[in-house]
Amino acid sequence: QVQLDEPGGGLVQAGGSLRLPCAPSGRTFSRDVMGWVRQPPGKEREFVARITAGGGTRYADSVKGRFTISRDNAKNTVYLQMNSLKPEDTAVYYCNVGQSVIFATVTSGDSWGQGTQVTVSS
Repeated sequence: QVQLDEPGGGLVQAGGSLRLPCAPSGRTFSRDVMGWVRQPPGKEREFVARITAGGGTRYADSVKGRFTISRDNAKNTVYLQMNSLKPEDTAVYYCNVGQSVIFATVTSGDSWGQGTQVTVSS
């Protein structure tokens, strides 16, 4: 069974940076698409970014040029580097290794962890 743990959130001022790591457990994910989904307060979950096993990336338009996703297959870990943060980036961020990042659209049937809160103050 896949377990997802997303440490690394916190409170940051607008313009600041945060790096979110996620090391899903249960099996090796070196051949899987890995990525991030977020849920802003009062809104639905939305796709943020994904990275394929070969390193190909895709981003939501709202984060292009500011966020960078990367992975370390030796550590079974995916990272989301968030720069130039804006108040509208405030959300609970979820790591995902399922259809939500494969198809870049949130799928309710996926497994989800607790998520990590990122709050950007203006």
